[in-house]
Amino acid sequence: MLYHFPYKYVDRSRIYKVSEIDGNMPYIQLKGRILSFETFGEGRQRRLVAHFTDGTGVADLVWFHGIKFVEGKYKCHEEYVVFGRPIVFGGRVNIAHPDIDHADGMMLSSMGLRPYYNTTEKMKRMNMTSSAMEKLVTNLFNAIKEDTIDETLSPSLIQAHHLMPLGEALYNVHFPRNAEMLRKAQYRLKFEELFYIQLNILRFSRERRNRFRGLVFSRVGEYFNTFYSQYLPFSLTGAQKRVVKEMRRDMGSGRQMNRLLQGDVGSGKTLVALLAMLIALDNGFQACMMAPTEILATQHYETLSRFLDGMEVRVELLTGSVKGKRREAILQGLLSGDVHILVGTHAVIEDTVVFASLGLVVIDEQHRFGVEQRARLWAKNKVLPHVLVMTATPIPRTLAMTLYGDLDVSVIDELPPGRKPVTTVHRFDNMRASMYEFIRKQIKLGRQAYIVYPLIQESEKMDIKNLEDGYENVCGVFPEYKVSKVHGKMKPADKDEEMRRFASGETQLMVATTVIEVGVNVPNASVMVIENAERFGLSQLHQLRGRVGRGADQSYCILVTGYKLSEETRKRIQIMVDTNDGFEIAEADLKLRGPGDIEGTQQSGVAFDLKIADLARDGQLLQYVREVAEKLIDDDPDASKPENAVVWGRLAEFRKKNVDWSAIS
Repeated sequence: MLYHFPYKYVDRSRIYKVSEIDGNMPYIQLKGRILSFETFGEGRQRRLVAHFTDGTGVADLVWFHGIKFVEGKYKCHEEYVVFGRPIVFGGRVNIAHPDIDHADGMMLSSMGLRPYYNTTEKMKRMNMTSSAMEKLVTNLFNAIKEDTIDETLSPSLIQAHHLMPLGEALYNVHFPRNAEMLRKAQYRLKFEELFYIQLNILRFSRERRNRFRGLVFSRVGEYFNTFYSQYLPFSLTGAQKRVVKEMRRDMGSGRQMNRLLQGDVGSGKTLVALLAMLIALDNGFQACMMAPTEILATQHYETLSRFLDGMEVRVELLTGSVKGKRREAILQGLLSGDVHILVGTHAVIEDTVVFASLGLVVIDEQHRFGVEQRARLWAKNKVLPHVLVMTATPIPRTLAMTLYGDLDVSVIDELPPGRKPVTTVHRFDNMRASMYEFIRKQIKLGRQAYIVYPLIQESEKMDIKNLEDGYENVCGVFPEYKVSKVHGKMKPADKDEEMRRFASGETQLMVATTVIEVGVNVPNASVMVIENAERFGLSQLHQLRGRVGRGADQSYCILVTGYKLSEETRKRIQIMVDTNDGFEIAEADLKLRGPGDIEGTQQSGVAFDLKIADLARDGQLLQYVREVAEKLIDDDPDASKPENAVVWGRLAEFRKKNVDWSAIS
């Protein structure tokens, strides 16, 4: 109950006059007397009105239910403090269901800031309103007293960081005496919440490094050097070179590499991953790359094969559709060591897939895999292989520190030379004719276009252009061109065939739902139209936009919406128009939507049960408490110092509620 925090506060420190009230005030407080009561209507339509005055005017206090209780409790000509939201109707001030206290008691009005609690409809039906919650918490504090609440941080931490004691912080977060006390209480509780999350992650990370020794890749030899000097298709960007150095250092250190590689769509992550694989080959080990879909796995296989064409490196593709003699040959090649690099889907974690010596595992878009599935890859080698996790979903720094706190993070923040930023524009529904004409011109130049819809079939509740209608419409508008259609409810084989037709250029237009967000790579596609763009989150819009701009031609993203847009939606659309920077967009998305909605976080195995801290707004505090946690672990690596007993005991409790996914991330 104490940790069910208020979501807002209303200032009760000021008493207004009736004569000051206008129709634009939120909540106000009055002090005066009830002149008389009057009843109107009968049965369920009955309402009670108390005529209340403070000498400057009259306000009507109105009740629609609980009338008997009100009539029995409040008396005429006694002085009360009244609190509520005023409405000016027909020249009279009305306050419905106000809070009332005797002026001599002043229980509520003396509090300064009054808390408001989130309640569900079911709670309200049982009379568990915000006011009822407030009374419960008041009674709870009266029963336990704030100084009897056990402290959860060590005295040295409280002193060093000027933190309010826990009992005092809990009382002041519910019943702050003023804004400054509320700020101090919130700071103490946020500090503790973020501190234990970071301490937990960092302890796991230390334990993991001590427990799991890594393979030592001491050589950078013939495979790497030959490819780098003779087969590298273009010069590496500064960001790519930096990441390669970080990986080389990790793999040669004697501890298992556990690195997250972030980079926007088209930033060259696959090439960097290949260079890491070639280092594994130089040290006598095999490498494996796992992707979430057959389309993406095939795409990676074709990319790696193209890069390595002419070198004596055997790359194989293993998916669910590879069967019979072909499959047997691949499995035999893995066991003998003849297959150097295996690319595949979930098929690579089957028990029948046995490597001669697996040294490096690369996982693409890892949030698409269950943790247990990823863990099965590790069991394929006696010594844990090095791990490189790749994602094209930019993760804000604060979120990465919490989600992937035990992984080292590398970022590719430059596009390869020759890539042009995608031009993004916002268009309203009524500009569709000129938009179609623009698409036609692009197709005449030999390009292709995507048109993405949020739903497959019409929803009665939402007025959204659905994919089926959209497909028919596009076919009617472009009768001279061929159109592909792809959505999540299609059979995988049909979906793959439609994507193949578009990728090969057999069809010029692709009408799809978000299934194309991660997957098909068509450098020739230069236009991305997103219908009902207001229905998509920022990160999703950015991912969809990343499907174009993959070739040397100028590409375009057109965000189509209706006219009625909320303020938040306008901001979201404007951010997309203004920037192509995935990390800037991810930070904005975190602020607009909160961490639970950012793609991938809900599947990652990390529970976001933050009660008071906010990753979007408390990024600086998160960084600060992480440094505090690191210092504590450095100072007390064995968790044996008596002055830290409270902290280590609390961490043990915290861990009972959290699964250790870090050993297999």
